[in-house]
Amino acid sequence: MKKYLPILISALVLTGCGTSGTSQAEESFIAGSGAVTTIKEGSRQKAPAISGMTLSGENYSFAGGQVAVVNVWASWCSPCRAEEPALSALAKKYTDVAFIGILTRDNPVNAEAFARNRGIPYPTLIDDSILVGFSKSLPANAIPTTLVIDRNGGVAARVSGAVTVASLTKLIEDVSAE
Repeated sequence: MKKYLPILISALVLTGCGTSGTSQAEESFIAGSGAVTTIKEGSRQKAPAISGMTLSGENYSFAGGQVAVVNVWASWCSPCRAEEPALSALAKKYTDVAFIGILTRDNPVNAEAFARNRGIPYPTLIDDSILVGFSKSLPANAIPTTLVIDRNGGVAARVSGAVTVASLTKLIEDVSAE
């Protein structure tokens, strides 16, 4: 037994020093699966007012009266980075739909550089307190989360996780046809 005691103590010490490969930031990050949730037209809750300062330093206010796609993202988020080309392509295709980003848990300087380098064609608001207003309808429960708002201001759908061109096209077309 004395022979194995140093090995046992070493194992316990090394185990106690490990963090299981996670950090505080990773523990608070929830990745979505891409699951789509829709709400029937008569059962939708109103979206909160969407306005504030953008990454480019301008004031933005969504006036409503049109379908909107609201994407919650961060520049450090791998799924957010992966879905950006789809969002930008769809924003250019559906010019009658308002695309709006909401930055969360990120440094605005890093996010602005990312948006500028990628040529993201829609504004991103830097005040993620807007997200609290979605808590009674379809809250942003992952990073990224994409919400679709109907012409009447109701929250119609949510994608928890990265969007694809196909999934978001279907949501935009379904809500636009209402």
